[in-house]
Amino acid sequence: MSTTQPTSAESRKFAEEARETEWKLPSFGKELYLGNFDFDLIHPLPADDAEKAAKGEVFLAKLKTFLETKVDALEIERDAKIPEDVIDGFKDMGAFGMKVPTKYGGLGLSQVDYNRALAMVGTWHGSLGALLSAHQSIGVAEPLMLFGSEEQKQKWLPKVAKDHISAFLLTEPDVGSDPARVAAAAVPTEDGTGYRITGRKLWATNGAIADIVVIMARVPKSDGHRGGVSAFVLEYDSEGVTVEHRNAFMGLRGIENSVTLLEDVFVPKENLIGKEGQGLKIALSTLNTGRLALPAICAGTAKWAARISREFASERVQWGKPVGEHDPVAQKVAFINATAFGLEALVDVTGRLADAKRSDIRIEAAVAKLVGSELGWQVTDELVQIRGGRGYETAESLLARGERPVPVERALRDMRINRIFEGSTEIMHLQIAREAVDQHLQIAGELIEGDGGLSEKAKLAVGAGKFYAKWFPNLTHGEGQNPRSFDEFGALATHLRFVERNSRKLARTTFYAMGRYGAKLESKGAVLGRIVDIGAELFSISATVAYAEAQKKQHPERAREIDELAGLFCLQARRRAKDLFAQLRANEDDANYALAQKVLTGRYSFVEEGIPYNDTDKPLFGAEYRQPTAAAKKNAQQDAVQADAAKSPTA
Repeated sequence: MSTTQPTSAESRKFAEEARETEWKLPSFGKELYLGNFDFDLIHPLPADDAEKAAKGEVFLAKLKTFLETKVDALEIERDAKIPEDVIDGFKDMGAFGMKVPTKYGGLGLSQVDYNRALAMVGTWHGSLGALLSAHQSIGVAEPLMLFGSEEQKQKWLPKVAKDHISAFLLTEPDVGSDPARVAAAAVPTEDGTGYRITGRKLWATNGAIADIVVIMARVPKSDGHRGGVSAFVLEYDSEGVTVEHRNAFMGLRGIENSVTLLEDVFVPKENLIGKEGQGLKIALSTLNTGRLALPAICAGTAKWAARISREFASERVQWGKPVGEHDPVAQKVAFINATAFGLEALVDVTGRLADAKRSDIRIEAAVAKLVGSELGWQVTDELVQIRGGRGYETAESLLARGERPVPVERALRDMRINRIFEGSTEIMHLQIAREAVDQHLQIAGELIEGDGGLSEKAKLAVGAGKFYAKWFPNLTHGEGQNPRSFDEFGALATHLRFVERNSRKLARTTFYAMGRYGAKLESKGAVLGRIVDIGAELFSISATVAYAEAQKKQHPERAREIDELAGLFCLQARRRAKDLFAQLRANEDDANYALAQKVLTGRYSFVEEGIPYNDTDKPLFGAEYRQPTAAAKKNAQQDAVQADAAKSPTA
């Protein structure tokens, strides 16, 4: 299938039409970016459902015992394969149906306990977290629970809750974060009974072993068909489905990730999820809560790193004292432990908001994914540095020479993908930025981007002026300037005052950026990235304080320790936010961009001289690197037979 080639405007329009345009529920994140620090939206945290919480504790205890007694992480790493008995063990305990409601055969766990389970398995081995999260965070269950009909739920959810492994097929060899380019075609059959899907899908996690998948394919527009990228449930053993290749990566050894070919695969019309053309909307809505799996895994790894760094820094002695007493190492140990607390807070708060269903968490979930993956990577990198050679050495090698097999280098390799999975950091910046300026675009979008005449723009300017005349003055003063505000939070009050002040400052900064760049702001990725990251730091501070308060009520005996950890994380986040504000004023963005464009023309190719390269005569992308289809192989074989026959003396 040839990839569609939409223009930049067409791709943007496609993505815009797929996003959720209404804010039916309040959003703490949205208000934060608008300069309104409404802490009541997340504090106090929503309470647990007692029955679900009890059920969750029983399951988590069972899962922990299973991991510790039945799962050999070294074996998974060595064989690059999750053993069948481990997968069967997950099925037997209901781990594939953690989020599926009990009426459909699942465990019906809360988002909070689901996150705790993923943190547990992801820390034991990254491939286990990928297996379970791909199955139920973005696989068949979540889209069906959100958009499926009751008939679809009754048919498919009991299967995926029990023993049918699922996957999500969206990406294609030439399609990454621009879904407007999706080329896989779902052509309606003439008799109206279904669709015929043809295409190739890349990087489908669980795709090498799946029983059932959600697939995104483009329905051509025709009479009776609105067309567009659509979502289908597909039984993986359908005729025409071929797993061409099991992909291997630098980390997550054991992940069952595939290149999957679909050749004229029949899908019944009742397998269409939602309506034609809703595919991307379904995918984005699924990820609003589905992507919480990744920060949960990152938080789990950070908690594990806290233990490993503590043990090594206190037991390893150099120059007469433990290495943790040397300042450079002490700085890293403090960063790891404070970050572990902060990431756990971020995951807990967003999980509880998801469970309570009282908020729109599209921004909060995206921020959790962004912050979790970035800080999680920094934590594991610092842990490698603390352990030195033992951090770089594989666990297998450590064990072979008689040392404790601490898999730090594996954790680093496994962690790296989280900055790419389910929306790279750069894509998260763009997505959060779009949601953060949504109010502005509703008020002044046509004024900034529209191509109307002066009369039309004058009318728009009047409407926008009324809004900003009321909104902007409120950004100049607030509770954050009162040294006694938020005093009920004790030692953490100063951090809430910081958030309130800088939320308003961020809103002013965003407004100035819109005025300076206008419609060109969307192309200023570095500027938008800093704006988003500042808001992410402010949200992280807020979540940490809310979580700390809840923890102090639950564990009053730990109150001082909780304040110390939360306070340090907040100080670190404040420093990062201040640095980002400074970088908005002083940066090399324009110089960097100008030079990069010259690089693309080959202006500085002499920099590349003097080292060997592989395959320099081949393009990076193209047919040369793609597996031929089954039909193409058959045709080639027939051509070869005919060619041999032509050469035969008897021909």
